[in-house]
Amino acid sequence: MHLYQEYPPHPALATHVACLWTSHALPTGAPVRHRILPDNCIDILWQDRAPLGFVAGMMSRVHRVETAQPTLTMAVRFLPGAARAFFDLPLQALQDQHPALDDLWPRHEAAALAAALWEREQTLRQRLATLQRALLARLHTHPDAADSKPADRLVRAAVRLLDDAGGAVRIDDLARTLGVSRQHLALQFRERVGLPPKTYAMVSRFRRAGAALRHPAGRPVDWAQLALDCGYYDQSHLIHEFRLFADETPDSFVRPRR
Repeated sequence: MHLYQEYPPHPALATHVACLWTSHALPTGAPVRHRILPDNCIDILWQDRAPLGFVAGMMSRVHRVETAQPTLTMAVRFLPGAARAFFDLPLQALQDQHPALDDLWPRHEAAALAAALWEREQTLRQRLATLQRALLARLHTHPDAADSKPADRLVRAAVRLLDDAGGAVRIDDLARTLGVSRQHLALQFRERVGLPPKTYAMVSRFRRAGAALRHPAGRPVDWAQLALDCGYYDQSHLIHEFRLFADETPDSFVRPRR
């Protein structure tokens, strides 16, 4: 059994945080297995079995997780382009990586937060409040927290345009709209988002197609039309990117899992 729940962030975190979330993995004999698909977000996770925490960087491929023992996870999911305010390194260094939080934050800071989360019995709501206080404290003391640099504004604008279009934007056209070179946009985007803008756009298309398949219109899927609606050149393009990001075909993706 795997229980997942999302919670809205504190208003002061809302420009940086998409949500906080919790997960209870409760194996009943066999390990709990699930796959994590690329979602264009960076998360920090704290677990009662790995209390110091770790970071899940931007994903360019599917990841699979297996849990053999009961595990409580608490996490924060950052908005695309917003996690840079909480880390002191270019975010492309985290792509498809899961570094320990104390490798990225001062160890005493990571340890103090872990102690506050796990060293005494408390309710889930109390733990969430503890987590948000720590994020607010780091946000207020981090030099990049204000998003006041031109590069930050550029990247946030690029993310909005890509998200609004569901990834169906040529990167040359995106750079032209924003008044910068493709090379400059790619450099700033990788550093502040964690993926190249082309990969981000591809993941956005994949997520759009995946959402359409999870909520079908009650009739057989018109694969060619779905591909065109989601910004793919054709059905083979759709299949190629599903194999890349989900490790399966769209047809397999839409079938009920056993």
